[in-house]
Order: sequence, then C-alpha cells, then structure tokens
Amino acid sequence: MTVVVKIGGARAVDPAGALADVASLVEEGREVVLTHGGSTAVDETLEELGQEPTYVETPGGVVGRFTDEETMDVFKMVMPGKLNTDLVESLQNEGVDAVGLSGTDGKLLEGKRKSAVRVKEDGKKKIKRGDHSGKIESVNSDLLETLLADGYTPVVSVPMLGREKSGGYTAVNADADRAAAAVAGALGADLVVLTDVSGIYEDPDDEATRIDSASTPKEFAAVEAAAEGFMTKKVMAAREALEGGATSVIVASANADEPITAALAGEGTTLEPGALADGETDGEEVAQ
Repeated sequence: MTVVVKIGGARAVDPAGALADVASLVEEGREVVLTHGGSTAVDETLEELGQEPTYVETPGGVVGRFTDEETMDVFKMVMPGKLNTDLVESLQNEGVDAVGLSGTDGKLLEGKRKSAVRVKEDGKKKIKRGDHSGKIESVNSDLLETLLADGYTPVVSVPMLGREKSGGYTAVNADADRAAAAVAGALGADLVVLTDVSGIYEDPDDEATRIDSASTPKEFAAVEAAAEGFMTKKVMAAREALEGGATSVIVASANADEPITAALAGEGTTLEPGALADGETDGEEVAQ
C-alpha cells in the first residue's frame, strides 16, 4: 500500500525525523510519495524582498493567501526551487532515490486557474482580481506510479498547472494540504499529514483532548466542529482525500519519533472513509 506524506511548512515543524522515517519505510519496500508545504518560507522571502504577504478571508470564513503575480514569482522560487530541492537532497543523503516534481511537471497537478476570488472585507463581500490560484481537478497518477514502480520516491510540490479560459496554462498556487489530498485520493493511498501538533483536539489549547479517530459521520462532524484556524483546511483536505479514494487520513505530529510509522500505527487523529456521509465538499477555494 502506498502512503502519501505531507510535511507542513510551519517553523515549528522539523522534517528530519520524517525524512529518516521515509528512508526506513522505503527500505522495507513501502512506496512513499512525499509532499510539502512552505507558506512560512514564502512569507519570509517576501518580507526579505520588501513585499507584504496578503491573506484574505472567504465569505465562508476560510483564510488563505492571495497570490498576485509578484507573489507567484516568489512562490515558484521558494517552493519547487529551494524547499523541494532541499528535501530531495536530504532524502538522497538518507539513501532514498528521490525525484523532485512540481505540479507543472508532466501535468502532475492540473485544474482551472482562478484569477478572481470572492472575499470578505470589512463585513462586505467583494471580488478581488489578479489572483494566481486554482483548485486541483486531476492528478497524473500514471507518472507517480511509474516512478514508484521503478524504485524512485517522488517529492511533490505545488504550484499546479492552471488552465486559462483563453487556452494555455499558467503556473498557479494551490493549497498544499489539498494537493496532498488529491494525490492520495488518485493513488488510493493512506495520507499522513504531519504538522506541529499531535492531532485534532476538541479543545485546541489542550493536547489531552485529542480526538483519536473518526469512523462514522457523527464522529467526523465532531472533528469538523473542533477544527479551528489552520486545522480547518486540513480537515477540509481530509474530506476531499477520503472522497477521492484515500484509504485513510491521519493528522499527526511531525516531531514525534518515527512520525510516519507512529501515525500509521494510530498515533494521531485517524479519519476513515466510513466517517463521511453522502454529500460534497463545501467548495471553498482559497490557496495556501
């Protein structure tokens, strides 16, 4: 069974343990696809260049990045350029034959480009134009499966390939959690989302209230109700992964010992396909 691992981009996340764990899993014969975030690094680079990161809130209350043309240039430089290359380098040093890919390579991650987004500012709904973002609609799973079959470990980063209404493509931003969810769904894989907390908590300030699992719609509704802040998009991504065909989604700490192995053994919040009731996602399309 393939496992898709998403390493968060928060400053508090140390990827070293996860990368060593990837090496152990690959040595055992497990197929692993690694994906990653990087919002913090993008923001830091923007600030170093004298630019201010822009975040917006959708009418539904989800907060995400607004990616104008200048931000997109920085995004391409940081995500597939520095961060993806650093992870591939580290995996090679762990003995893993890793291959770095962005969503634009081989049409790996593809969907419609969104040049305008609905936002809420000062209590009013507005249309903000000039965005470079999109929602992933297809994954080139054949490319990933070919690499995995040949013994390579793909390391996947957004941007995705955004289709323009006028024809052609533009590299655009997409939420990294939802990108990982799309990949896991396309591969029918387990998805392990590694972050700076040990799971989803009923009380976000109390680790002792961690929800261990959700296998029914009622339990999943409790997870959705508990999710706040950055965790909201992770739960949204978990729903999309399960609806897309993922066999499970586990939200767990990246900083634990052998974090991926521990997560697969139940250390974290495990969400199972049976947790979903019939219905569709809420359709929010804010980028990372």
